[in-house]
This record gives sequence, structure tokens and C-alpha cells, in this order.
Amino acid sequence: MHPEQRYKQLYEEMAQLCQEQGWGDPFSYARSKEIYAACALGHTVADSYSGADAFNQQNDPTEYKSTIAKHCQGAYTGISVQDTWEEQERYLIEEKIVKYPEHYFNRFESGKLVESWKMPGTAVYAVLLPKIKKDYERKRTQRIAGRPAADPRLSANVCWTEIKKYGTQVI
Repeated sequence: MHPEQRYKQLYEEMAQLCQEQGWGDPFSYARSKEIYAACALGHTVADSYSGADAFNQQNDPTEYKSTIAKHCQGAYTGISVQDTWEEQERYLIEEKIVKYPEHYFNRFESGKLVESWKMPGTAVYAVLLPKIKKDYERKRTQRIAGRPAADPRLSANVCWTEIKKYGTQVI
């Protein structure tokens, strides 16, 4: 079988399997990596694209961040902006970060999950809060000055040093 034919066959098989399991489209965003990580970590794949990426052995919702970089990292992008900083903090706690007791930082290499680190949602929140506040203030200042950002949503990263400091390696 030619590589192109094999690829099409595998693609269709993957799509069919995910449809049968209720896992959604494996080729949408990083969904295939989330499904792979959930299987490797013994988690249950979430049946929705919004909210939790998976559920751990205690059925707690989990958040996954995946990379193919040399070290694990996590980009938290597209964070909705709230009207006040107090509302922003509540949103981060109740809906975006602390809501997920476990965050997993997964590194893939040659199509395989080769490393995974777990960090408590409270630690992720503590790491991200000052970064998100800085972005919030920067974008607020731009708005007030009449120069709104092309993407007004907030973003911040958890870096490798922070993952090693506050996380636990599970793979």
C-alpha cells in the first residue's frame, strides 16, 4: 500500500473509532493529543470540546497542555476578559484554572507521549495570576488609549522551570 493510501486508511479508522467512542473529531485542534494522553494516563476522555479535556481516576475534571518542544510547557490562551479585576480573578478560579484540580503538561515526540507532568490547579493559578494581571492591565491601558489589541483575550504561559518546581512527573 502506498503511504498516501495508508494515511487515508488510518485517518478514516481514527475518525471512525472516535465517533464510536463519542470522543469527537480527533483532528480538531489538539484533540488527538488529548485523547492519546487520556488513554496513556488512565483517564476518561471528555465527550465535549468545551470544559474539561478528560477526567481522572477520581472523575475530577483535568486540563491538558501539549507540546512537541524540547521541554513541557503550557500556553493558556484565549482567556475571556472580565469587566473588573475582581471578576477576572473569580473567573480564573471558578471557570478557567482552579476549577480543574489537575493540569497535565504533556510532551509528544515522534507521535508518542514521552513525558507528562501533573500540577495542581491552585499552583497553576498562583503561577499564572501575576502574568495574567500584567496582560489584563496592558490590554486595559491599550483600550483606554483607543488602541485595542487585535485579540483582546488574555494569555499567559507556564514554563518548564515552573512545571519542574511545582509539578510531579507522571510519565
